[in-house]
Amino acid sequence: MRARFSKPKHNAESQFLMDVHSLPALNAFLNATAAVLLVRGYFLIRAGRRAEHKTIMLSAFAVSIVFLISYLVYHAQVGSVAFQKTGFIRYIYFAILISHTILAACVPVLAIITLRRGLKGNFPRHKAIARWTFPIWLYVSITGVVVYLMLYQL
Repeated sequence: MRARFSKPKHNAESQFLMDVHSLPALNAFLNATAAVLLVRGYFLIRAGRRAEHKTIMLSAFAVSIVFLISYLVYHAQVGSVAFQKTGFIRYIYFAILISHTILAACVPVLAIITLRRGLKGNFPRHKAIARWTFPIWLYVSITGVVVYLMLYQL
C-alpha cells in the first residue's frame, strides 16, 4: 500500500502576514531606506535635478509614513522594550535614544512644512527650512537603525 502525504494547507494570505516581532527589523529597514533616499535627494538637488529630487523626497516621506505606522502598531502590541545591557554601553544607548526621540518628534512637522513649501513652489522658504529638516531627518533615520541594532542585535 502506498502512503499518502499531503502538503500542509496554506492560504494565500498567510504567506504574506508578518508576526509583530518582525516589525523592529522592518522598521530598521524602512529607516535605512529613508536615509538613503534623503541622501540621494540631497545630491539630486545639488545637481539641479529638481524633478528627480521631488520624486525621491516624496518617496522618503512615504517610507517614513510606513515606518511610523509600523512603529506605532508594534509598540501598541508589545509596549516598550527595555535595554538589557549594563555598563558604559547603556549610557551611550540612552544618549542616542534620547536625542533620537526628541528629534523624531520634530521630523513629521518639519517634513510636512518643507514638503508643502516645495510642492507649492516657494523655493526660497523651502530651502531655508530644508537646511534644518534634512540633517535632523537624516540623523533620526540613521539613529533609528542604530537604536534597533543596539536593542535587538547587541
